[in-house]
Amino acid sequence: MDSTDPHVLGPGLLPTPFTADEIRDATGPGRVIRLLLEGPDGPLGEHVNRFRETDAEGATLDRWAAADPKAVVSHRVTWTELQGHAAFDAGTTSVSTVSLTTPLGDLTCRRYDTDDGVFWFSVDHPGMPVQYESDGIRTTVLGIDSD
Repeated sequence: MDSTDPHVLGPGLLPTPFTADEIRDATGPGRVIRLLLEGPDGPLGEHVNRFRETDAEGATLDRWAAADPKAVVSHRVTWTELQGHAAFDAGTTSVSTVSLTTPLGDLTCRRYDTDDGVFWFSVDHPGMPVQYESDGIRTTVLGIDSD
């Protein structure tokens, strides 16, 4: 693997589906991602992520449960940190390209099967996985909008 590849964040890691720059370029201020969390017994609720104060290095990320929009948790994230969430161990992760039907439509995704769960990243939506399953919880992106 080419050590200068911006998709590779370190030794022993698989290439990430997107670079930090691709995530930054797709994430403007006011980008809102609506999520559905589901457990084995059904829906657990909707959550919202909103990006604001974006710049070349990162953004302020606001997160809250849709049922309680006053309980916003905010913190600064860098584009490289967000890319790092998709940096999986090459020895314990398999990667495939699959089709996935989601609330966003029928998507071509890179599927990462890891020791910690399964993650589907849409090739057309740089950023977080459009769906992931971990610890008995499935999180699905319901929509990507702007304020």
